[in-house]
Amino acid sequence: MVIDQDKLNNFLGKAIVDIAAAWSANMVLLGDKLGLYKAMADLGPVTSAELAAATETAERYIREWLGNQAAGGYVTYDPATGRYTLPSEQAAALANEDSPYFLPGAFQGIAAAFAANPKIEQRFRTGKGLGWEEHDHQLFEGTARFFRPNYVGNLVSNWIPSLDGVEAKLKSGIRVADVGCGFGASTILMAQAYPNSTFIGFDYHQPSIEAARRQAKGAGVLNATFEVAKSTDYSGSGYGLVTHFDCLHDMGDPVGAAARVKQTLSSDGTWMIVEPFAGDKVEDNLNPVGRVFYAASTMVCVPASLHYNGPALGAQAGEARLREVIMKGGFTRVRRATQTPFNLVLEARP
Repeated sequence: MVIDQDKLNNFLGKAIVDIAAAWSANMVLLGDKLGLYKAMADLGPVTSAELAAATETAERYIREWLGNQAAGGYVTYDPATGRYTLPSEQAAALANEDSPYFLPGAFQGIAAAFAANPKIEQRFRTGKGLGWEEHDHQLFEGTARFFRPNYVGNLVSNWIPSLDGVEAKLKSGIRVADVGCGFGASTILMAQAYPNSTFIGFDYHQPSIEAARRQAKGAGVLNATFEVAKSTDYSGSGYGLVTHFDCLHDMGDPVGAAARVKQTLSSDGTWMIVEPFAGDKVEDNLNPVGRVFYAASTMVCVPASLHYNGPALGAQAGEARLREVIMKGGFTRVRRATQTPFNLVLEARP
């Protein structure tokens, strides 16, 4: 085998970047859990000793952590003063949980994926699935914290207005089912924006529903409730809107879930399906976003569906496969209402 040294060096350079990123993911987790980013956002330029004192941590560890963060461009370093700064842009992504750019939840998901690695290795050999509930607890909170910023930035301002006539109905008052709600971030945001409507969040994962109830109570939301239920047998009927956020592709019976939506919608109701952005061909998804989604899909989405003998649509299912599922569930009209670099937003009508 002949090796082109330039091509090898180019690949090794890419691998070093990935190795650095993988090790540094642990640093982000520590910065988030220990409140280091939030402290830096509040304090401005700091020395390692000042940051350690402010966060009640050990300076020697903080010094090494800051070195990693500066090397990666997450913070800046001034050698003249020996001070480190978290720029405003990085603060929006690392310190402000209400920012639409907040990222630490993604790193919690990565930690959960590493924890699941031995289990997924066995699934590679057997072809069996791994239920959502079988993952490390960091996955549940991390997923909620990862998706919420995107919902903060898009759900009320962009996605709902893109649906035909739905925003006016929500303002007047309708019943809404948010299926696969997890910790309830999407449910709570909609309930806050449309106080005349009533929202019910459904999820089969009991701990997530308990977390959603705590989140709603903490937010003072009175028009949202949460129930444990599967996507194929959740309660109620006559819903003016049913939503599935980033979950249909995970399900063991997505066609059954679509059929249940059809059964529970009002005659003029709307189903909003938000899914990870993907093209219909592999070559359409060979980019950094596709790389993230394919990895997450390998570790979480495909195993979750296979756990229930499902079709394993995967996070990169693409619009054509999603349309097929929706139509098999009994819907006759489907359109792409809008999109972002990370999401497809589909609108389905009976």
